[in-house]
Amino acid sequence: MMGTVGGDKEGGIERQMSELVARTGRLQQRYEDGCRLVSGCIPFRYRSSAESDGESDDKIVEVLMISSTSGPGLLFPKGGWENDETVQQAAIREAIEEAGVKGVLLGQLGGYDFKSKTLQDEFCPEGKCRAVMFALHVKEELQSWPEQSTRQRSWLTIPEALECCRHNWMRKALEEGFMKWRANHMNGPANEVVEQQDENVELDPSPSPK
Repeated sequence: MMGTVGGDKEGGIERQMSELVARTGRLQQRYEDGCRLVSGCIPFRYRSSAESDGESDDKIVEVLMISSTSGPGLLFPKGGWENDETVQQAAIREAIEEAGVKGVLLGQLGGYDFKSKTLQDEFCPEGKCRAVMFALHVKEELQSWPEQSTRQRSWLTIPEALECCRHNWMRKALEEGFMKWRANHMNGPANEVVEQQDENVELDPSPSPK
């Protein structure tokens, strides 16, 4: 079932917000072959299914999606990859800025091409973008984050996420990237695997086969 996470105003928010400021502008934006380079992630967690049948030890995977600021449908956190950071650092930063979550960045899911009219500029006149997506095992949900005034967070099962996803390329990242990655990397006990951060993720910005 879909769950929505709010941003409660409690003590320490002012201090926390002073440490978390969303980056704006495109002065440090990376481009390649007329494409704006983007980094993002699919945040996920495990929920025990024992609450539904009282017997099973299986765990249900839920992914975190955020509302769009430009229309209906839900998104995964993503944004421009900038010159002063690695592609992994950019994905972690976007998860904090847009979704207010921190966690362990795991495997690279693939590269995905898309177009966006709102991202057209002198270096990318056609609005072409290339996104590199990762899996992020969420360890902490912040009570306050930079874009909380314009974003709502929702935990969904994978079928729910596929139905609510705003963009086809993000749906492909979930279905062909995340789900296949889990199948290939979660053969052992889930908690043992997801605690290990892949520190040697190689950048592969090439788009997934269509």
